Amino acid sequence: MAQTLEGQVAIVTGASGGLGAHFARLLAGEGAAVAVTARRLDKVEALAGELAGQGHKAMAMRLDVSDAQSIAPAFDEIEAALGPVSILINNAGVGGEGMALDLSVEAFDSTFDVNVRGTYFAAQAAARLMFASGVAERGIGRIVNLASIASETVLPGLSAYCGSKAAVAMLTKVMAREWARRGIAVNALAPGYIETGINDFWWPTEGGQKQLKGFPRRRLMQETDLDAAFQMLVGPSASAIAGSLIVIDDGQSLPGGG
Repeated sequence: MAQTLEGQVAIVTGASGGLGAHFARLLAGEGAAVAVTARRLDKVEALAGELAGQGHKAMAMRLDVSDAQSIAPAFDEIEAALGPVSILINNAGVGGEGMALDLSVEAFDSTFDVNVRGTYFAAQAAARLMFASGVAERGIGRIVNLASIASETVLPGLSAYCGSKAAVAMLTKVMAREWARRGIAVNALAPGYIETGINDFWWPTEGGQKQLKGFPRRRLMQETDLDAAFQMLVGPSASAIAGSLIVIDDGQSLPGGG
């Protein structure tokens, strides 16, 4: 890969595996120093060790974004160790399974605490650092929030998850509008179904197989299907992109069934 992010510092939340770890490897491969964070410190330490072994600059930190008060101090510590933060990948997320009649207050709050509050206050903390350090003024500040096709698609049994991802999509637009003139590009990726730790239990079941057969191409996506759009949003090409929700879903959200 071209080293388009040489000298920049990126933070990835929810980097213990899946898309978060994949994005961290992409960022490191393009020359960025990467801070990988998650609740599972052992997982991100292993990832940071892998990246360092390949000659990249990386650090690991335990961070639970549902604890909003812990986010800004963690980001301060990362900036002190690696330098001015210019990229945030707001990837931490949880599911929200449960029919609307059955979902408890605790389950609803758990989904929104991570997917919405965590995303919001991570973006806020990163933006404040970018403004203070001059990164924003240089026009290289990038915040990529992970939304979902659930932001715009009705998925029965996932009302809390859909609501949380719809909130992420709108927060992305509002933050983009507030910060665009000040030099930070805020955008969101909205992937379709990729097998991850959140959903891997589902696909072997009868219901999961039925859902797969309803997709136009009758398959799940691969992590690498997001690479081109991701690299665009974190790099120089995003200088004229603000508040976009980029849907990459292999046609899964198209109406009509299988």
